[in-house]
Amino acid sequence: LPTSPPRRRSDRFQACPVGVSFPIYRLMTFQPISLTDRDAINAFTLNAPYSNCDFAFANMCSWRFLYDTEYAIEDGFLFIRFYIEENAGRRLAYMIPIGHGDLGAAIRKLDENNHVNGFGHPLLVLGITPEARPELEAACPDEFAYMADRDYFDYIYLREELLTLRGKKLQSKRNHANRFRKEYTYTYLPLTPETAPCCMELERTWMRANATDDNADDLTNECRSMDFALRNFEALGLTGGALVIDDHIVAFTYGSPINRTTFGVHVEKADTRYEGIFSVINQEFVAHIPETYTYINREEDLGLPGLRKAKLSYNPAVLLEKFGAVKRR
Repeated sequence: LPTSPPRRRSDRFQACPVGVSFPIYRLMTFQPISLTDRDAINAFTLNAPYSNCDFAFANMCSWRFLYDTEYAIEDGFLFIRFYIEENAGRRLAYMIPIGHGDLGAAIRKLDENNHVNGFGHPLLVLGITPEARPELEAACPDEFAYMADRDYFDYIYLREELLTLRGKKLQSKRNHANRFRKEYTYTYLPLTPETAPCCMELERTWMRANATDDNADDLTNECRSMDFALRNFEALGLTGGALVIDDHIVAFTYGSPINRTTFGVHVEKADTRYEGIFSVINQEFVAHIPETYTYINREEDLGLPGLRKAKLSYNPAVLLEKFGAVKRR
């Protein structure tokens, strides 16, 4: 099972027979996530203990075009649902409700909603972290089966380690960064809506160089998400930065808070002709993130070997497990 909202590829599930009776609940009214919902959603997510990247409002909103992400707020809980692709068509999935109150009752509401709208599939809750799993089990003992997918684990780093690159494990990163700084004269600039066209020009150049028959759709979706984010930078609450050499943007990155202690890096792009450029844009960006954030979540590797190797090379403090939970019938 996928264990978080898969932002760049489709996943498949096996349908299960239905025929279970439910008590009568008033079905929740879900509405599409939009830019104007940021404060309402952040009121729950920023104060939650969950540090997985799927709860970043900027991610939910900028990828809504692909997953039709919706939300509801009822009885002190935030509910998130979205759609994923499978062999027989679309499947409805949920994130664990966030709030204070009776989590068991909140899950029962989701189960009833899923019974009516879930295309005949059992309730599926994605992105269940080690913090969330005991809560779900306490609220619904032995009602869910759990499966993990390594491709969707989040890489979480100590901000201080990414900033200083101290220690033997990060020596190669220090060397790359030092070599870049000796060879190039650059400027670090905060991203603004005015820089968006230049960033997208770099993204499209990178995309043309890296697109294949296998990844073309994924890269097109990523580009669309990025274009939305850069055009709505302030409304999404994003923070970003760019490296400029000879009046050209050669690298850029952006992210947003996930909760009070963890900041998420959603995108990082660079012209790889400049050796060491990723080490520098990473280090510079972290230097400009508020010191109130102890952890930096650099998201998943999606099972891509090169991306996995790169993320492991930065010595993550936590490889955040994420489980998919399927309701037993």
